[in-house]
Formats: sequence, structure tokens, C-alpha cells
Amino acid sequence: MTGRIELVPGGRPEAWLLRLDGMDQSFVDLADPSRLEFDYVRRLGDAVDAWPTAGPVRIVHVGGAGLSLARYVAATRPGSRQVVLEPDEEVTELVRRDLPLPRRSGIKIRPVDGRTGLAQLRDDGADLIVLDAYADARVPGELVTAEAAAEAARVLSPSGWLLANLTDRAPFPWVRRVVAAVRTALPSLMVSAEPATLRARRPGNLLVVAGRGEVPVAALRSTARAGAAPYRVLDRRQVDDRLGGGRPFRDADQESSPRFG
Repeated sequence: MTGRIELVPGGRPEAWLLRLDGMDQSFVDLADPSRLEFDYVRRLGDAVDAWPTAGPVRIVHVGGAGLSLARYVAATRPGSRQVVLEPDEEVTELVRRDLPLPRRSGIKIRPVDGRTGLAQLRDDGADLIVLDAYADARVPGELVTAEAAAEAARVLSPSGWLLANLTDRAPFPWVRRVVAAVRTALPSLMVSAEPATLRARRPGNLLVVAGRGEVPVAALRSTARAGAAPYRVLDRRQVDDRLGGGRPFRDADQESSPRFG
């Protein structure tokens, strides 16, 4: 059952913060959808920007909430085809009513969970899959198993990327197992995170970018250095050193992410 949903003014005209059960879920600026307020969403946007061809892309979002990233893609890559898998119909109803999408946005919302929604999509149907889904402030375990990674790989184009927003605390026991699970289907992998998270000063968001082929390590390192909130980008060797050695999650032993706060 959905808990209390509220919209809080975001400090400027037409900007809103969507909260669920007292926790911040999305920041939406209707006047400027290219503004990504949360640092981890900005990193997701950077990864989308690193897609090697200009123009529209095909994106599947697992998790929607206020649709911040989907709005960003619609604004920065007009004509993109976007499918959002969001099972919480109460949240979607509020967003449609109070934070309406622009006309001809190309964003379609399906009221299904991530695994069910991915299973309904055709092979080679997406350039990018964005996993940014939470239930009770935790990433659902069924979305980060080896079987889930195989489903994502089926839906992705041969050169496509999975972008997965994860949360953990050093030494990252949960993320290690997710990394191992993702690699069973998408072996090329990089991770970005805030320096304080990597230095074990606080829990935080780790963004995995995975594919069958090349992932944008150099491009994102350049962006990370130039941004207002610099972050670290770990290449494959560094991921092995910092986040390797995990046993892949399987559907039979799935586990949701740790809950912090």
C-alpha cells in the first residue's frame, strides 16, 4: 500500500519535491526539465548524455516517481521513445495531475513492476535501461539478480547500456553481489560514486553502467571533473579492486539493498 505522498515547493516557480512516506523521491522543475537537482540523478543524466550518438534514444525506465530523468531526456533528446515501468498507480496519478508531462513527450507509463514490464518488451528494443526503483527505501532484490540482468540484456541493443542506481555502505557487500550478477550478462562495467561514499564516510549511491561492449569511462571522467559536484569514476580494473569478489545474486537468494536513514 502506498504511504503518504506529498508535493513540497522546490524553492523556485514551478519546481516541486515529491516525497513518499517522508522521504524525498523526485525533484521536478516544470519550467526547466534539464535541471537535475539530486546528485545521483545528475550522474544518471551524465550517463545518458554520454550515449555516443546525438538525437533520440530508446529508453526503458524501471521506476518512475516524478519522472525527473524521463523529462530530462525528452527535453535534451527530443523524439526519444521512453517507457516507464512504475507499479505505484497512486504516485503516477498524482504526477499526471499535478506535474503534467509536456504534450508529445514520447513518455509512456506502464503500471507494472520492473521484472514483469521487462518480460513484456521485445528483444533489442532499448538503447538504455535505467534502473532507479525503490520500495520502502530499498532497491528491490528481484531487480538485481543474474536472471534480471539477463532479461535486461535481452531487451537492450547489442551496444546498449544498463544504468543501475544502487545504495550501499563501504565495504559494499550488497553492491559486490549486484556487480557480480550484472556481469553474468553484461560483462563490461564501470561504477561512479561520490568520494565520501568510496572513502566509507557515509552510505551513498553507486551508479553502475554496464553493457556487452564499451562503456563511457573516459567521457564520464571528463564530465565528473568539470561538474559542480565532482564524483569518482571507476573503470573495470578499479571495480575489480574495490567491488569485486562477490557471489552473484540469483532469484532464489535475492536480497534488497540495505536501508539507511
